[in-house]
Amino acid sequence: MDFNIILQIVLAIIASIVIYTIIGFIPGTDETSVLAPITLVLALSGAHPAAVLGFFIAAIITLSLTNAIPTALVGLPGGVMSSPMMEHSLYLKDKGLSAVVIKKMAVGSLIGIVVALPTTLIIAKLIAPYGEMLKQYSSILFVFGAIFLSLLSKAKILSLVSIIPLSILFMGLRHLYWGMGIVPQEKNVSISFFLGITIGPLIISLLGLLNKDEKAKMITDKFKNISIPKIEDESLNPLKIVTKEQIKKSAIASFISTFLFVLSPVGLTILFGESFGKGARDKTEKAYTTITVMSSVIQATYISGILIPLIALGIPLSPASIGPGIALFEADPVFTNSHNIHHILSFGEILVPVIMAAAIAGVLSYILTNKFASVITRFVLEKIPHEAILALFIAFIVLLSYIDAGIVNVFGVILIGIVSGYLNKQGVNYGVQFMSLYAAPWIISQLVG
Repeated sequence: MDFNIILQIVLAIIASIVIYTIIGFIPGTDETSVLAPITLVLALSGAHPAAVLGFFIAAIITLSLTNAIPTALVGLPGGVMSSPMMEHSLYLKDKGLSAVVIKKMAVGSLIGIVVALPTTLIIAKLIAPYGEMLKQYSSILFVFGAIFLSLLSKAKILSLVSIIPLSILFMGLRHLYWGMGIVPQEKNVSISFFLGITIGPLIISLLGLLNKDEKAKMITDKFKNISIPKIEDESLNPLKIVTKEQIKKSAIASFISTFLFVLSPVGLTILFGESFGKGARDKTEKAYTTITVMSSVIQATYISGILIPLIALGIPLSPASIGPGIALFEADPVFTNSHNIHHILSFGEILVPVIMAAAIAGVLSYILTNKFASVITRFVLEKIPHEAILALFIAFIVLLSYIDAGIVNVFGVILIGIVSGYLNKQGVNYGVQFMSLYAAPWIISQLVG
């Protein structure tokens, strides 16, 4: 790689750390809805694929850590992945131990990065020779993926039942666009459909405001009082922050979860966190251990879930890749399922931005959260309106929907958002819906064939 590409990668990584440090400290931001649109915009802007990859890896590492900080400091989940930590974080917060929790989260994240990255690269290299064979069965794998994730979800029956109706919705809109000449037959509209799924819950919440009764429930005349504790101890030595037992458990959990990249990151986080926390001698120690392990597993599941499909297959066959990381695989016309980062960059060219992003984002995020978590949290809560961030992402999605297939597609995406948002609130998770989107052509062809 020449100097200009390296410079692009470095700038992309730094920009990613800044953006997702701010976003991560905002409570209630969903990982998929904040990662996918910005990565997609960067990919479509003409940035070098290595810079796009570096940006995304830095984003998931930064966001995975900073999203947990509001949970520890103010008792509000930063995102979906930090929600499993809520119970233990609130318990420790009530004991005045938020500062210690943040440090343990930071160390856990570092452990996850250090263990998962080399393990992921080895697994990807081992699977790569079988990549072409697996891709021949990609449509069937997506169907099995949708069924598998349905069986792991809370609303199992509803998730299974929703697969075919969702497929009909996605393919129905595509055939509408083809039939009306809105897009050519060879163009497969999917990225804006994907974005419609990600903003589904938000659309349902916004439309709920049009209902007078629902709106009345949300109106308040009081400010929410939030206490933000200061972090007094400035030690950055991981060995002074976590015990050897916590390091060992976090490393083992990260290693094992890397092999399970096709499973739900949230599910794995809960499974390993609670399992490894059981042997603690008291409730406080259990909470510390659980949170440290969860932080490491979050990093491991994202790193493996993105890089193994990207390096070995070139198609998104994990919840992380088909969700937050979809723009690395499909950002038409820049990336498609048959021409994306997997095909454009060699293994060595992928390693450069990945290692750079992991090193820079890991170290900077560790320092920022240890030294400035309280300051950043206060700034974000006081100076950055949550509504402004949400409005920005909605604007991105409307723009990308229009670019994809015109004004009709904007309303098509709203329709998908309404259906997906309702299903999401009933327990049909993102993974099932994303897998259904990719399995839709095969499912419909079998139904009508």
